[in-house]
Order: sequence, then C-alpha cells, then structure tokens
Amino acid sequence: MNLTISGHHLEVTPALRSYVTTKLDRITRHFDQVVDVKVLLTVEKQKEKEKRQRAECNIHVKGNDLFAESSHADLYAAVDDLVDKMDRQVVRHKDRLQDHHHEAAKREMHA
Repeated sequence: MNLTISGHHLEVTPALRSYVTTKLDRITRHFDQVVDVKVLLTVEKQKEKEKRQRAECNIHVKGNDLFAESSHADLYAAVDDLVDKMDRQVVRHKDRLQDHHHEAAKREMHA
C-alpha cells in the first residue's frame, strides 16, 4: 500500500504522521486490497475557527476510488472523523464486492 501524507499551510510533524498512519491501520485491517492512500491535511484561512483544520483522504482500492473529507477545530479530531468516514466507505465497498460474487454463484446454481 502506498501512503502519501501531505500538508497545506502546515508542516506534517512526525507525531502527526504517525497518528494518521496508526488510524489508517484500521482501514487496512478491514480491507486488505487498498492500493493507494493520499491524505491531505490543511489549515484553512477562514474567519470561523471551528472548521479551520481540514483533513481529506483519497483511497484507491481495487476497482474503485473512495474520497472523504472532514473539518474541525482540532486537526486530530478531523483525522478521527475522516478515518471513521473512510472506514464506513471501505466496509461498504467490501460488502458490495462480496454480495456481487454471492449473487453470481446463486445464478450459476439455478441455471
């Protein structure tokens, strides 16, 4: 799995990098066919402070691309929320793959 973590208007510290990597382990535990992960961490120059820290993630899995983003006052909270969203998408993608194969097997049996 290729993992790219980049920052926009902020420096990705080793602590931040290891935090994101640790959180993303959950996704790869649920689905092992993750090919490529790109995480972009941004500090927006907005007036309202609540949503300044933004985390975005693109995940390329076999046969699909998944995307999610999250904004929060705290970057770590934004990463947590982002990983929750990505995890749900990955699990749903995995279920779809399994359901599809299951339907094909059913059709063959009845034919």
